[in-house]
Amino acid sequence: MPELPEVEIVRESLNRKIKGKYIKKVLIKNRNLRFKIPFNFEKKLEGKKVKSVKRISKYLFLIFDNESACVIHLGMSGTIHLLRKNGKNNITNTSFYQSPRLPSKHNHVFINFKDIDIIYNDPRRFGYFKYFKDIKSLKKYFIRLGPEPFSKLFNILYLKENLKNKEKNIKNFLLDQNFVSGIGNIYANEILYKCKIRPDKKAKYLNYDNYKKIIYFSKKVLNNAIKKGGSSIRDFKNLSGKKGSFQNNFKVYSRENLNCLTPKCKGRIIKKNISNRSSFFCYLCQK
Repeated sequence: MPELPEVEIVRESLNRKIKGKYIKKVLIKNRNLRFKIPFNFEKKLEGKKVKSVKRISKYLFLIFDNESACVIHLGMSGTIHLLRKNGKNNITNTSFYQSPRLPSKHNHVFINFKDIDIIYNDPRRFGYFKYFKDIKSLKKYFIRLGPEPFSKLFNILYLKENLKNKEKNIKNFLLDQNFVSGIGNIYANEILYKCKIRPDKKAKYLNYDNYKKIIYFSKKVLNNAIKKGGSSIRDFKNLSGKKGSFQNNFKVYSRENLNCLTPKCKGRIIKKNISNRSSFFCYLCQK
């Protein structure tokens, strides 16, 4: 599943390509995504001008000129492809999974502009589209999400109030979108390595210094991933056809049995299954 940095890269790319453009036509080939696309969906989008492309957590949304909006969630395997009507289309994939070119199957939603087409492909169909009539209803939909790591609400007091005396381990908290939104498995591993905290450490044993490190490194790791274009675990590419390079900077993720990269540390990276998710950490320097 795409995490915050990958979705942000797609958002930035789409915003450059479709901001200020009018949707000419919407074609639905398959309505049976995670939530069935209603039959009046096309008419709600057609003729709308894209004011901007925004992101909340791992969700993309198009804001239209009348302040209505369309949320796009990529799910587990969703990709957005862009086809230029007058030009080469060697690279169409704005995300990852599957081919950099538009596949012949599982193309479910087509959004046509004057000079380009946006196509949503999703073999597993866990992604979805939702239309909101105004910003108020959009914000209400996302009220269940916790603050993003970049938010001022993700602070020492917030962590103390939510983690104190809790038995749940810290990695599960970082993956809980109701606690903090946007962090997935890859970046949770990397953040906790930077913090020198074991992923299976119970939240109740964390101290003030741990809280400060979690806040600081959550921002730093995600910002670094965004700057490097995301992680190309499965051929992630942005709209320019460039692969993300953050995977070249992994300190623990997928580095099982390799030496720890912390200077002077003689430990190795071990892999442990925590709540059915692969966790990687140094057995020596992460406490």
